[in-house]
Amino acid sequence: MPRITAKPQLSQHKETNGNGGRALPSMNGTKYAVRESPMFDPRPIRIIGIGAGASGINMIRTLRQTLSGLPFEHVVYEKNKGIGGTWLENRYPGCRCDVPSHSYQFSWRKNPSWSNLFASAAEIEGYLRDICDEEDMWGCIRTSHRVLSAVWSEEKSVWQVEVENTGTKEVVQDVADFLIDASGILNNWSWPDIPGREDFEGQMIHTAAWPEGFNVDGKVVAIIGNGASGLQVLPQIVPRVKKLYHPVRTPTWVLPPRIATMKMGAAAPVINQVEMGPDGEFTPAQIQRFRDDPTFYELFIRTLDLDSNLKFALSLVDGSPQQQWAAQKCREFMTAALGGDRALCEALIPAFPIGCRRLTPAPGYLEAMRDPKVSVVTEGIKRFVRGGIELATGEVLEVDAVICATGFGRSFRPPFPIVGRKGNLQDVWRVEAPASYMSVGIAGMPNYFKFLGPHAPIAHGDIFKLSEHIARYVARAIRKCQTEGILSICPSDAAVAEYAAHVEAFMPRTAWAGACRSWYKGDGDGDGDGDGSVVALHPGSRLHFLGMLAEFRGEDWEYVYAAGNRFAYLGNGFTGEEAEAMKRMNM
Repeated sequence: MPRITAKPQLSQHKETNGNGGRALPSMNGTKYAVRESPMFDPRPIRIIGIGAGASGINMIRTLRQTLSGLPFEHVVYEKNKGIGGTWLENRYPGCRCDVPSHSYQFSWRKNPSWSNLFASAAEIEGYLRDICDEEDMWGCIRTSHRVLSAVWSEEKSVWQVEVENTGTKEVVQDVADFLIDASGILNNWSWPDIPGREDFEGQMIHTAAWPEGFNVDGKVVAIIGNGASGLQVLPQIVPRVKKLYHPVRTPTWVLPPRIATMKMGAAAPVINQVEMGPDGEFTPAQIQRFRDDPTFYELFIRTLDLDSNLKFALSLVDGSPQQQWAAQKCREFMTAALGGDRALCEALIPAFPIGCRRLTPAPGYLEAMRDPKVSVVTEGIKRFVRGGIELATGEVLEVDAVICATGFGRSFRPPFPIVGRKGNLQDVWRVEAPASYMSVGIAGMPNYFKFLGPHAPIAHGDIFKLSEHIARYVARAIRKCQTEGILSICPSDAAVAEYAAHVEAFMPRTAWAGACRSWYKGDGDGDGDGDGSVVALHPGSRLHFLGMLAEFRGEDWEYVYAAGNRFAYLGNGFTGEEAEAMKRMNM
């Protein structure tokens, strides 16, 4: 049995008036009393973060800056043995980011030494580890700690959080005034929904849990899934296998080589000055130039960001010449890469709008389809059997190993109970379509903030700069609560409902709402039936999202005040600076 220990609760400044710890305003019949403290006098708070990936790491720094000089504690629980999130977990052959490295970094920690235009998982993880070293973050990160549950106490205005040390199996009870969920959306990998998995006697692995030493040399292998991981790993292993079967349920748009397209587009004047190899590897001289010439380095970053920001126009279906042009160019590229093979083109080139599913660059993937060792399988899979995969036709593909590139549990429902004012969010979002307030707040969830919740711009480019803006928004809201006597803050039901209505009305303008199987749609569980509403994406461009979060709309939130009076924070008529000055003068 796990041992249960209690962690002391951090004391809080709550105004008392002999009425259950909470003073009421005079209109309720209780006399209001002025606080004997200066304006904005902060109360001590405790903050719990979930996840030490890029967003969780950036949140540590942002809280330190925004709450500088204020009394607060911050602990981040990370279920893995190390930090980095997806870049720690995914280590399959060919795993790398499909966003340019110099965009996929924090604005406050630029790295001129990226080795490739598209950094590998290991290099990105190393970048994040270096940040933790440089910023002295390890003291507030608890690795190998999995959050088991979080329950909001209305009486105490705190989150009661149960955490398991995955090494010792000890379960700790912690509390927090604020809960920040940076656990990510594509985090809990999942097996394909195919019966008979336990009957297969060969080796079955998932790309998100690639075993060290896994060897495909000379084997007959099947790769299920043609999302980003499947497209990356397949060309890496084709030269080593005896035979490769590739069941494809739904075609996907494969982008032309990114470097080539940038060299022909608006970014060409800058990109053509950059020395790199055919696979995006920077020459040593180029890396040195990035280090020595900050003006050119900044120009290069701005060029990449501009190239990324312009891509939202490709997602607009109605009246978008960019959409039609991009679809035509992708079709031409895919046809040429497939050698004009009619059967392959019919199986792999989509009929749905470009962008309906996630756009994916995949160097070598289409070319590998023409390898005699590769067979594209378009028949549906019935089940796994002892020796391989039985198709809907009854044919059995005899294989030694199955690689499941089937992604992640794509539901927005949290993997553990989070119980707010409306009950367990797992249950609420099982009945209702997931909805959020600007992807950051959830109705009925006080003092809870989420990175990349429903309606977030997860298909709009790099998440590093997005996480910076989200973190600043969250930290400013927490500071407001800490210094203005606010015990809890929660987006109103009306604000969440009206934001969801705007999203619902906007999405038919986009390719995301097209008739394709996509985890962007549905009730949030990723069934991808093609008929559901788009819940995963932001209704606008990347810059549109950043502009939306630029200011805090206080009118969209509901507050509970410690003193029952929203102006109690004004205190005794002095500012904090005046109070400190008088203290120094013994006044």
